[in-house]
Amino acid sequence: MKKLPILFLLLISNTLYSQNLTPYEKGNGNQSTTFEEMREFYWGLSKQFPAISYETRGEDDNKAPIDVVIFNPSGQTLEGSRKDKSVLFINNGIHPGEPDGIDATMMLMRDLATGRIKAPKNVIIAAIASYNVSGMLNRNGFSRANQNGPEEYGFRGNARNYDLNRDFIKTDTRNSRSFQQIFQWIKPDVFIDNHVSNGADYQYAFTYISTNKERLGKELGDYFNGHMQRKLLMDLENNGFISVPYVNIHNDVPDGGFPVFMDSPRYATGYTSLFNVIGTVVETHMLKPYKERVKATYDYMLYNLKFIDENHKAIRQKRIENLKQYRIGNRYPIMWKLDSTKYENIDFKGFEAKYKSSEVSSESRLWYDRNAKFSKQVKLYNTYIPTKEITIPKYYVIPQSEWKIIDLLKLNQIKLNPIQKDSIITVEQYKIKDFKTTSNPYEGHYLHYDTYVFKELKEIKFRAGDFLVSLNQEGVKFLLETLEPEAIDSYFNWNFFDAILGQKEYYSAYVFEDTAAKLLKEDKDLKSAFDKEKASNPKFAADGKAQLDWVYKHSNYYEKSHLLYPIFRIMP
Repeated sequence: MKKLPILFLLLISNTLYSQNLTPYEKGNGNQSTTFEEMREFYWGLSKQFPAISYETRGEDDNKAPIDVVIFNPSGQTLEGSRKDKSVLFINNGIHPGEPDGIDATMMLMRDLATGRIKAPKNVIIAAIASYNVSGMLNRNGFSRANQNGPEEYGFRGNARNYDLNRDFIKTDTRNSRSFQQIFQWIKPDVFIDNHVSNGADYQYAFTYISTNKERLGKELGDYFNGHMQRKLLMDLENNGFISVPYVNIHNDVPDGGFPVFMDSPRYATGYTSLFNVIGTVVETHMLKPYKERVKATYDYMLYNLKFIDENHKAIRQKRIENLKQYRIGNRYPIMWKLDSTKYENIDFKGFEAKYKSSEVSSESRLWYDRNAKFSKQVKLYNTYIPTKEITIPKYYVIPQSEWKIIDLLKLNQIKLNPIQKDSIITVEQYKIKDFKTTSNPYEGHYLHYDTYVFKELKEIKFRAGDFLVSLNQEGVKFLLETLEPEAIDSYFNWNFFDAILGQKEYYSAYVFEDTAAKLLKEDKDLKSAFDKEKASNPKFAADGKAQLDWVYKHSNYYEKSHLLYPIFRIMP
């Protein structure tokens, strides 16, 4: 008799399951859901099951709704139950031509709601149903030319043709603004971004990018890479899916080894790591059948859910400990390079790469012989080292005129304290010494890189209403990565401050010649420095225009704002 209630519950669960099949499950295993079908499915679940909530929390560039689905068995609001539970946050459809996560998450939420999967006691699971809605609506069967299914899917770019997985700092799109609002509302502990790979062919259906351990921080980086991710991948393998880190190569043959991917803050997991959140980019392999890819994505999310449920206290504690590294006065790396002397030998399971005559061109072409499987040791370069560090300041000072920066900081719940009255403050100020700029546009920008600055100690008058921004807050890494101009994805490198790079006032040489001569006669220190420069620099000594410009730029006539970075640092 005791078994009857269990059998009865199983019967109910199976009935509810069969009544809530996803469009993917109703198809032939090679079809993905449409946007309208996805919304109808989630609305139906939310009406049937109190544990499921489904609501619009943002908008795409075409003003279509970005929806969030949450499974919370307590039935409380997210804010009401988050104190006692960890939160797993999933992002789907950032590249809608890679829809595996959209279909897998629909099934996972249904299985949790119907009891087909045992509900976790210590975890809330929240997911963006589809992030790039306009890309999902732009369905086709051709734009992913190298991908093995599904029959139809969305397009990579959004309504304004932005790749949203490059927009987490510059925030050019409504999508990015919406994501940041949703992220700050959810405040997750663990994050998964679901994708499909490009590149080489090999035996693995599941590849992944772990949040770069150095950028994540020692406590969380060691815990995630050395323990949590290893356990998740072991569970995945025990269920039939072998895995390998994302095969990050510039050519198509991985046999010679490859580095782990450095997910800088422009990417989803690079952004989430700035708020002390563990993250994985799932990269199922493009050439594997769609059904196999969806199953691998589903399983990885499920194993995360189970792991977090069992280890939620440890994860929370590691997050607290990790934040201690970023105290005021500590050193913080802002530039990195791959350490080519450190690597891990991994047992790589691939197919032999061969070459044959092309039927299209006159050259030979690469192909992979799937009948020639191999398993051999290759080098996984898994360590990055800092090439530049700064000291974490006590405050940044941001003039109220930099309203675009202020707006983005507020969007990310950075605490800003307005200066109450006009004040003279001793600060460090950067001057841009050098930088390079891409020759072609990149995601709507001519991105700067290899930026270098020098700093000066100055007394600056700030106005009431300018902002003091303390580095003693949870968003400390976000502040450092955006406001330090040398950081790879800083606001400076994303062109937010290009106005300081151009002079606003100039001189007519024939007029300034007399002024320059007078300055050199009346200012002995200026004349001495001028002669010294000519003596040490033959090229300068032979260039009359450069000499006149030198005098101008060392005089009071030269505008002081040129190349001066307008965000200031107060040191401890």
